[in-house]
Amino acid sequence: MLFDPYPEYRPRDFIFKIAETPAELDGYWRLRRQVFCEEQHVFHDGDDRDAIDDHAIPIICATLVAGMVDDVVGVVRIDERQPRLWYGSRLCVDTAFRRLTQLSPGVSVRNHQPVYKGFGALGAGLIYKAVSTANAIGCETFLADVQEQNEKFFQRLHWTKLGERTLHGLRHIHMTAELSHYPPAEMVA
Repeated sequence: MLFDPYPEYRPRDFIFKIAETPAELDGYWRLRRQVFCEEQHVFHDGDDRDAIDDHAIPIICATLVAGMVDDVVGVVRIDERQPRLWYGSRLCVDTAFRRLTQLSPGVSVRNHQPVYKGFGALGAGLIYKAVSTANAIGCETFLADVQEQNEKFFQRLHWTKLGERTLHGLRHIHMTAELSHYPPAEMVA
């Protein structure tokens, strides 16, 4: 009918990149605070920053409107903790984009990476960008401590369980990426 509510518009065009501009970095910090402090209550002082942030590489997924970066809707950070040993952490996607199942066909071409379909598409894209970026920089082992509810998701993306840990009072699965599924990224902004 004419007066039925329209579904809220969600952009379907995205870029996965290293955060560089002040607006991208502001969006990166905002989303981390929103998810880990306000939504999940993992950190209770209103900030999830730690010493790793001093040397980590911030990666974002941002919506594109008319070809320009609009809003940061997903983030992850990567860091080298020993020579050739990289970690990914603080992976999160804005609530409004977690159930997104369709992406623009241009996403794959623009980002030089596969387009994932179905629930978790943006999270999978961030994981791909994180591991392939580290791989391009000389990574031989890529690890992450994954919240237990995400273990199967990571397994579908070619990750292997190494063990379990408790971090910030939550059970995490210690996992490693199968690097052969994440070729070195083309280092484009």
